[in-house]
Amino acid sequence: MNSLLNTIDYPQQLRELERKQLPQLAQELRTFLIESVARTGGHLASNLGVVELTIALHYVFNTPDDKLVWDVGHQTYPHKILTGRREKMQSLRKPQGIAGFPRRIESEYDTFGTGHSSTSISAALGMAVAAQKLGSNRRAVAIIGDGAMTAGMAFEALNNAGNMDDANLLVVLNDNDMSISNNVGALNKYLAKLLSSRFYGTVRKSGKKVLSAAPPLMEFAKRAEEHVKGMVMPGTLFEEFGFNYIGPIDGHDLDALIDTLQNIKALSGPQFLHIVTQKGKGFEPAEDNPNKFHGVGKFDPSNGVAISNSAVKTYTEVFGDWLVDMAAVDQRLIGITPAMCDGSGLNAFASQYPKRYYDVGIAEQHALTFAAGMACDGLKPVVAIYSTFLQRAYDQLIHDIALQNLPVLLAIDRAGLVGADGPTHAGSFDLSYLRCIPNIVIMAPSDENECRQMLTTGFQYHGVAAVRYPRGSGTGAAITPTLHAIEIGKGLLARSGNKIAILAFGSMLAPSLAAAETLNATVANMRFVKPLDLALIEQLAHDHEYLITVEENAIMGGAGSAVMEALQSMQSKIKPPLKTLCLGLPDTFIEHGNHETMLKECGLDSQGIADAIAKLIT
Repeated sequence: MNSLLNTIDYPQQLRELERKQLPQLAQELRTFLIESVARTGGHLASNLGVVELTIALHYVFNTPDDKLVWDVGHQTYPHKILTGRREKMQSLRKPQGIAGFPRRIESEYDTFGTGHSSTSISAALGMAVAAQKLGSNRRAVAIIGDGAMTAGMAFEALNNAGNMDDANLLVVLNDNDMSISNNVGALNKYLAKLLSSRFYGTVRKSGKKVLSAAPPLMEFAKRAEEHVKGMVMPGTLFEEFGFNYIGPIDGHDLDALIDTLQNIKALSGPQFLHIVTQKGKGFEPAEDNPNKFHGVGKFDPSNGVAISNSAVKTYTEVFGDWLVDMAAVDQRLIGITPAMCDGSGLNAFASQYPKRYYDVGIAEQHALTFAAGMACDGLKPVVAIYSTFLQRAYDQLIHDIALQNLPVLLAIDRAGLVGADGPTHAGSFDLSYLRCIPNIVIMAPSDENECRQMLTTGFQYHGVAAVRYPRGSGTGAAITPTLHAIEIGKGLLARSGNKIAILAFGSMLAPSLAAAETLNATVANMRFVKPLDLALIEQLAHDHEYLITVEENAIMGGAGSAVMEALQSMQSKIKPPLKTLCLGLPDTFIEHGNHETMLKECGLDSQGIADAIAKLIT
């Protein structure tokens, strides 16, 4: 059998195929996807679930003139393969390679950059309005995962879009957390085709016009239509938002998808298509365990077995172990996650303490205020959240938690650079945006054991506390099993030297110590960003000629800025002249790649730190 996929470089070639060829293309695309991700690592299960949908969308719509806006951007690998990047998939998530998410600078087919979720409807609505204002007939399509529909922003956009009858917007709900049930069969396929047809749309519009002169009849007709639809399909909610609801249909049935999309393309106004897909479709290990194959490293494509695993615990695993241990001794502990149970290490806790575990969906704002409500009435909530996702709940952190000084512990994963996931997921800013908030304690562990101790410290603190730790494995430090707290605001002297003092925060302790060996520098493990160990800073400033801060956070407003502010307040106690330098992440969004390479490029590996200090002192 000749390969179809190798003949498709761009969607216009896809649209030249006969429909009967598309199932073969879907099979080849799925095979290519499995083999490609097996070599590079990346997101797999979600991409396997949208193979047919991706083909159908590019087959029906005139992309890139028609705009496809993908939500939860990790489901766009098939889209990338069909839009000129098949050969570049070998560079996926590698330095100078293609990104794991849509990027406007990467391709004209990537109409909107997406790393987080629940933005597609808002963006696509904006594009639909722009088309209408500019007199264009192009269509805007938002493809949103069902998990993304748990976020309030998606419903804000639906509410806005439903009032815009002249906006040609299609929202495709990729419902991939449920099996294809009996209602996605012949009857629903027929209904979807009927409800998306031009005949039904014309009758519906004409009927509204006629009945509008008789309000009682209009209301009766509306209720009758909703009643009939409500008996056979779950679309009443979306109809109430002002959308014409169609579905649900089997998202792996290419004929049903293409027929329905072609009918919808001829309709005007806001349309809502509900499809049902299976995560991991076509790859048995991913079908059986879609969470495990959500994001994967390199694996054997014949059986799904990972090629290598580090024996060193990750910080995420350290947190997961701590959560279970602390829950055993304090019944008040509640674990909360915004849809990141596996990614944040809560699986064991969720299994052992199901009644104390809450996954609130992709709703970071709600997660924090939900925790605040619990804390008001005597519980001790622990919110496990990625640094980049915490940004979405900044207002709730300030107003609902910190302002009321409530005892909520934030376990902030993925702090600093995150390697292959790139700038959309990098935790580059949390120290900067957290330390300006009153009533908060901020800790940055330098190894696994310190992480465990800081989690205990934050949990026992009678106020809001944050422990921010990096992605991936730690240093291999031995972990003390006891739940031991440390003194708040107390740093440690890790190495004694002359003239040069390096104040290292969190993950930067190890490279700072290595750099110090070549410089005979003093190194302090600062541990706390807020409150700072002012006594230690004053001592180091008094005893050294050079003071350097190092952090895996944006330089602007970060831990180094906090130290400089402290030095300014103690000028009268420091003998001049003291020269200072702040090292951290530069004022730019840092591209995806290998974490070690990224640190080197930012001058935050041991050699980069040593070179920067050598330049300062010469």
